[in-house]
Amino acid sequence: MPNSSNSNSNSSSSTNTTTITSLTSSESRIRLTAGAVLVLIVIYLRTSNPWVILLLLFDFSLRASSDLAYLSPLAATGGLITRALRLPVKPVYMPPKRFAARIGLLFILAIIILHHSQLATIALGSVIALFAALESLAGFCAGCWVYTAFMRLRSR
Repeated sequence: MPNSSNSNSNSSSSTNTTTITSLTSSESRIRLTAGAVLVLIVIYLRTSNPWVILLLLFDFSLRASSDLAYLSPLAATGGLITRALRLPVKPVYMPPKRFAARIGLLFILAIIILHHSQLATIALGSVIALFAALESLAGFCAGCWVYTAFMRLRSR
């Protein structure tokens, strides 16, 4: 199976035939996953339902893992929607996305720990909502930006 990290490698063929490897994923799938996170965190902020935040904990835990990311229910749903709607499959390098998921996981853990402190959960949840909205609506991954900046500093 060839690695298709070059986003133009299949520009003349069907958009859904681009090869996705363990180091890449589809930008459409990632943005749909971020949209689902945005919806769920807004539901949590409105209801304080602990089951919603536990679902996010479970999902972020899976997506933060290199070995278990394929089990993420939100990412799987994003993949199903991507295929069903025949959205473009533009490969995205996954290590920065995993880093961002690990940061999100830390925020979710902090929300769970501070669940009874309403102000703290609103602040932390709002940060997650902001970053999920940036990824979903604008395609900007703040965690990926931090990852790239850190790698540049590290290589000096």
